[in-house]
Amino acid sequence: MARKINYDNWSKEELIKELRRIKETKYGLVWHRDLPEEKIDILINPDARTPSEMFPNEMAGKPFPVLKETKGKEINGDKGKPVNLLIEGDNYHSLAVLNFTHQAMVDLIYIDPPYNTGNRSWRYNNDYIERDDPFKHSKWLAFMEKRLKLARNLLKPDGIIIITIDDYEIFPLGMLADEIFGEANRLATITVLNKKSGRTTDKFFATCHEYYLVYAKNAELANIHLFELSEEDIAAYKFRDDTSAYKWRDFLRTGGFSTPMERPNSYFPIYYDESSGAISIEKIKNAVEIFPIDSKGQKRVWRQTKPSLLQLIEVGDIKVEKNGKNQFSVRIKDRLKEGLKPKTVWDNPRYDAATHGTKLLESILGMSKMFDFPKSVYAVLDSIKIVTKDKKDAVILDFFAGSGTTGHAVLKLNKEDGGNRQFILCTNDEELGNNGEKIKHKICTDVCYPRLKKVIKGYKNTKGEKVAGLGGNLKYYVCDFVEAEPTDRNKRKLVSESTEMLCIRENAFELVQDESDFKIFKNSDKYLGIVFYEEAINDFKKATKKIKGHFNTYVFSLGDDPHEKQFADVKSKVTLCAIPEVILKVYREIFK
Repeated sequence: MARKINYDNWSKEELIKELRRIKETKYGLVWHRDLPEEKIDILINPDARTPSEMFPNEMAGKPFPVLKETKGKEINGDKGKPVNLLIEGDNYHSLAVLNFTHQAMVDLIYIDPPYNTGNRSWRYNNDYIERDDPFKHSKWLAFMEKRLKLARNLLKPDGIIIITIDDYEIFPLGMLADEIFGEANRLATITVLNKKSGRTTDKFFATCHEYYLVYAKNAELANIHLFELSEEDIAAYKFRDDTSAYKWRDFLRTGGFSTPMERPNSYFPIYYDESSGAISIEKIKNAVEIFPIDSKGQKRVWRQTKPSLLQLIEVGDIKVEKNGKNQFSVRIKDRLKEGLKPKTVWDNPRYDAATHGTKLLESILGMSKMFDFPKSVYAVLDSIKIVTKDKKDAVILDFFAGSGTTGHAVLKLNKEDGGNRQFILCTNDEELGNNGEKIKHKICTDVCYPRLKKVIKGYKNTKGEKVAGLGGNLKYYVCDFVEAEPTDRNKRKLVSESTEMLCIRENAFELVQDESDFKIFKNSDKYLGIVFYEEAINDFKKATKKIKGHFNTYVFSLGDDPHEKQFADVKSKVTLCAIPEVILKVYREIFK
């Protein structure tokens, strides 16, 4: 057992570092304070608040990631539709690239990170994390902290992130998310029933759920939409008038906050004249006085106060029914709504991970045990829908993409409502199987990409049935790296490797002109120009004069001047950026 730390022999400098570290830590996230003596260096180093995550490329002096497209895996299914992105590589490096291409451009982030169960399900510094590792939680938190901080930069001001997790890390993750996104921006902790039968291997309780932590970048700007009503819900509204369909509902409130002590303004008599049918909150002659009393004779309250009740009386949305001698009940019209406010418990057979996750994936790929514990596509789809129902051109990011369920859900939702949402998926290409054993498939190339390709183009399931494709476009990228040392040579190397990143940033993929010294791409309403050498500026300008439209233009420069003077004669036609400086500014902040 780890013993308590004795500070008596610490130097002044060591104590100052320790105090600084503690003060910088919020929400009780001082991880593993009681450590064996040999681990004390982690405590006294304020720059290593948690065990550091090592990246081989950074250690080799090549920390700056770039993207290279794998042309043979491009899918062009729908011209004019958005281009979806699949990025193979460590998601930390993918997020670094996206901080350049998509800063403050993402509407929803949905992630399903490793749950840190201790069953060798994920690796840290290239080692599997064991159940008895004393730094198990610290390593996981360090791993998540780096990624969530980069992810927050990607959200639009009204953007939302949904993080799935289970009991192993729910409490540490909640504190970490509060620290990064702000406690005031926590919208909900949702319990999702994903295995109704429960795990029979659990010792005390059969676990049948997981959690969705929902945070906004700014809760003041965020919006969550209603769930659509089911056919069963709609069928309950059996009546219709000139306004809408409706059902009758008891005006008596029961359950929580239903007593006069709790809601004094909602306890009052309603007067009812049996002969005329008149209903009033003022006493009328020969009227029956009806108080909110339940069947057990206990005082309750009405569902609304007097001003609201007056409105119901005026429009005729209230009635009194006689249930027996001197017994009356008050009922109001409950009108058919557009939908239901999402609750914090999601209980729907569609969320069953075995049926709509594992079995669905097997049906698509034609093989079993290709990926452990894929999410139900419907649980993800509903998560996307309540955030982007009115944003049919939304950008959805999943940087723990795994088997590609999020991409599948986006395509499925677009097919349902005619949307043009775009997904960005990031995943590594590790060879993983049950309990971390090596098997013959890789996550990205053998699971995620084939799944996306099949659901886009269509496939035959394991029953031999044809499943129609959902349509869509996809580009496949792999993370590569360039040297970090700020030499002129390395700057030119970064620029030469940045074409794909700039195309993604500008959402311009149609190659219009391909020269050795410059390139021109097009999207629906603008052009992208990339000038690799200063000497090519004049040739590039000549090319732009032949094309009608505006150019977002990236020009090589050793500094931050994009050679504005040389573009003076076409300044109304171009918007200039200096590369690689526009990229390096982002990377300096990330890798400082």
